[in-house]
Amino acid sequence: MTAPDRGPDWSDRRRADGGPPRVIVIGAGIGGLATGCYAQMSGLETRIFEKHVLPGGCCTAWSRHGYLFDYCIDWLIGTAEGTGAHQVWRELGALDGKTVTRFDVFNRVVDEHGRAVTFFADPDRLEHHLLALAPGDARPIRSFCRDLRRFAALDLPWELTPPPLRGPAERLRTLRAVLPAFRLFWRTATTPMRGFADRFQDPLLRRALPNVFLQEPAGFPLLPYLYTLAAAHNGNAGFPQGGSLGLARSVEERYTSLGGVIGYRCRVDRILVEGGRAVGVRLRDGTEHYADHVVAACDGPTVLDRLLDGRWSSPTTDRLYGELIDRPGNLYPAVVSAFVGVRGGLPEGEPHSTTYLLGPEQGARLPGSLQHSLVVQLRSAYAEGFAPAGRSVLHCTYFSDHRSWKELRVRDRRAYRARKQEVASFVREFLDRTYPGLGRRIELVDVASPVTTERFTGNTRGSILAWQAFSEAEDAANRLVNRDRMRLPGLRGFSMAGQWAGLGGLIRAATSGRYAAQYLCRELGRPFRAWPSDNQEPWHAGKLGRLPQLDRVTTGVPE
Repeated sequence: MTAPDRGPDWSDRRRADGGPPRVIVIGAGIGGLATGCYAQMSGLETRIFEKHVLPGGCCTAWSRHGYLFDYCIDWLIGTAEGTGAHQVWRELGALDGKTVTRFDVFNRVVDEHGRAVTFFADPDRLEHHLLALAPGDARPIRSFCRDLRRFAALDLPWELTPPPLRGPAERLRTLRAVLPAFRLFWRTATTPMRGFADRFQDPLLRRALPNVFLQEPAGFPLLPYLYTLAAAHNGNAGFPQGGSLGLARSVEERYTSLGGVIGYRCRVDRILVEGGRAVGVRLRDGTEHYADHVVAACDGPTVLDRLLDGRWSSPTTDRLYGELIDRPGNLYPAVVSAFVGVRGGLPEGEPHSTTYLLGPEQGARLPGSLQHSLVVQLRSAYAEGFAPAGRSVLHCTYFSDHRSWKELRVRDRRAYRARKQEVASFVREFLDRTYPGLGRRIELVDVASPVTTERFTGNTRGSILAWQAFSEAEDAANRLVNRDRMRLPGLRGFSMAGQWAGLGGLIRAATSGRYAAQYLCRELGRPFRAWPSDNQEPWHAGKLGRLPQLDRVTTGVPE
């Protein structure tokens, strides 16, 4: 293995006279890469230290026997041109040269008796389907689809500037967009999806509606369901060519083309602080690197407890990391992922994504399952390149607790591996029963547990999306971004970015990097600059680079 490339020597505390301010970013996830891109565009000199060998954090993929297992993106907000979220991705080069797959069906839900409901993104088609399925529920069906049409007709801005820095013109644009729909927002944001679903007489619709988002997020109201279905209808929630790692590689390419430097296999052990100011970082190998500002775009508890030795916090971070993190519903649950490689094609006529509701006996067989359901995605239908020629990939997931997996791995590695094999066996049997004959074509099942996520990304409790919107944590996260300006009191030269500073989701992580750079430019008295990438080179799989095999013991290849 070659030595890590850390770029220019920043071991000297002094920068060249007249040189631009230097910024160290910890973490090459989407939030860290975005921070670096916007800082470079604004004339700052940056470098990113990343402990892994790949960019993207949880927005990643890995290879196994010629298959590419895409871990993160189910849909990407911001794929429609002319939207504010699309502007962010254009500035970051995330969609350069790529096609986008758009699906007519957002998700299908099938109960244990075989009854199915298909959630079309088109409001008219959805209404017709639901009325045919459950004519006795005409009133709530028409109400839901009427609101979906209203959301689809809205031109909602994506906030490109944090609230404290918005000028009068930007505030006015936001008000003009939001005020006409204020009652719609208020009503749907205060109506719990679970309560709305209970209005339906049909037992399948009562269970299926909260699972439009594949599995049921705890405590979500009606609003995000309508917003996301409307986005899908408008082409603003598609799947980008290259998938998760392809997105990360494109932003990495944009960052390095702007002059940024990334050091991989460079784990930060300490943020160096002198006189109440962050002055640099110490890596695990003992080397120290100095800068005018440090941005932590990685796991929040790790930053506060380990990198800063627990010496700095704020009332907001105390509430987030000392109180709310332990309350159910504030962190997105961890997931178990089972990637399935099969010989031949996928089942014909099937939607790309289906949530199967399991009976109590079946659900109890899924180790660590938080909900009696299993999501099956036909990943080869999302984009090309996920499987060798003549083969296909399915991705099966379910929400799972982290603790039981963690305790088992610490206590008994053999039992931990056996538990993974339980998942693989369940998935094999389920797929063969659901798609008769498919079981004979399965040649690989690869299982990633919540502990796998935690090990390779550092995310506390294996949570992929960190803080959950519409939870107690949302107000605190918004205060951290808007009132605290992503800073900690008493610690100068330091800020936070990414989904652990704001809320979960790729577009939010990317936007947090934009905000962090805007705040930093204001503090340094420098103009913030951003412009779209002009790279039009067609995307190709070679840009993914060499991929790791990750946790080899999880491979389930038959002898």
